[in-house]
Amino acid sequence: MVQISSRTQQLPASAIRKLVPFADAAKASGVKVYHLNVGAPDIKSPDCALDAIKAINLHHVSYTNSAGLIELRRDMIEKYYKKIGIDVGIDEIVINVAGSEGVEFAIQITCDPGDEILLIEPYYTNYYTLAFKYGVGVNVVRTNIREGFRVPGIEEFEKALTPRTKALMISNPGNPTGVVYTKAEMEILGEFCRRHNLFLISDEVYREFCYTDEPHYSAMNLKGLEQNVILVDSVSKRYNLCGCRIGCTISHNKEVMAAVVKLAQARLCPPVLGQYTALGALDAPQEYFDQTKEEYIARRDCAIECLNKIPGVFTPKPDGAFYTIAELPVDDAEAFAKWLLTEFRLDGETVMVTPAASFYLDKSLGKRHVRVAYVLEVPKLRRALHILEKALEAYPNKL
Repeated sequence: MVQISSRTQQLPASAIRKLVPFADAAKASGVKVYHLNVGAPDIKSPDCALDAIKAINLHHVSYTNSAGLIELRRDMIEKYYKKIGIDVGIDEIVINVAGSEGVEFAIQITCDPGDEILLIEPYYTNYYTLAFKYGVGVNVVRTNIREGFRVPGIEEFEKALTPRTKALMISNPGNPTGVVYTKAEMEILGEFCRRHNLFLISDEVYREFCYTDEPHYSAMNLKGLEQNVILVDSVSKRYNLCGCRIGCTISHNKEVMAAVVKLAQARLCPPVLGQYTALGALDAPQEYFDQTKEEYIARRDCAIECLNKIPGVFTPKPDGAFYTIAELPVDDAEAFAKWLLTEFRLDGETVMVTPAASFYLDKSLGKRHVRVAYVLEVPKLRRALHILEKALEAYPNKL
């Protein structure tokens, strides 16, 4: 009898998406499901991106350069990165199939099977999945929900280091916590990587969504780390183009970029129509970002207020992105999330959240946690969290 590989058998299912069949079944039975489980905002994409889709007039949809359309790379540099103070050469940027491929490439380039990457916990669950896919181990520096998931002292990073550690990977602003690392914190992390000759893989796809007075500080601006930093970026969140599936890898390290090109050649090219959409999105006015940011701040404030008023629930106030981790008064958040979809209804409606155990290396640390994506407009968000409150009141296994 044929069998699939043991690695794919052991590959963890996405915590963000594995409950989707239960949500689909609920919707098929006529239940309205409010989705707070996935970072797929309902904000309109910029008109310039939508116009670019309509203007596509290709007679033959063929391959592009494996590194991406030259005009897309050039315009990303001129219209975006230069404006935010990141200096990039045309040979230092490669277009990816979204940010996820950028993370995947970075892991392959920095690690051999048996090597390790260091993550700040809780971490974006797909970091672990992609590392597992290539036989790369994960070690963590732990943060605490009661301390707002702030980065701990550098001594904790030193303790987590092993001879097999090749890279530190961060998400800034953070998914799933919403933490934004300050310039001072970034400089400390950069010095740690420099001292131990580690790569610093910086996932900055939520860069536009910082709600602090201090502006976002990119790893690309760290002095003396030019050969260590690999930047992963995406148009998905910035322009509300999640389905576009376009991102990029940037590095000043020539060997890194040569390796990125080889990996890009192996998958032929990024999505052609997505590239033209991203090209149009680069003309989005500053007003678009300002309005989007203002909307997310309102949504964040609504989410934090509603969650923390629920008896037994605690969540810190995130400084960026559009996620928060909430601790619930339940014995098992995954069982509760499944129960929401299969059994609980409030006037024919329910809510979907992401169990957060898979954002932790030690799953028991996140057993009572969920990630809430505040990606719905405020009235819908308030309704969804009211449903969550009523569900917690009715749940038979609450603490």
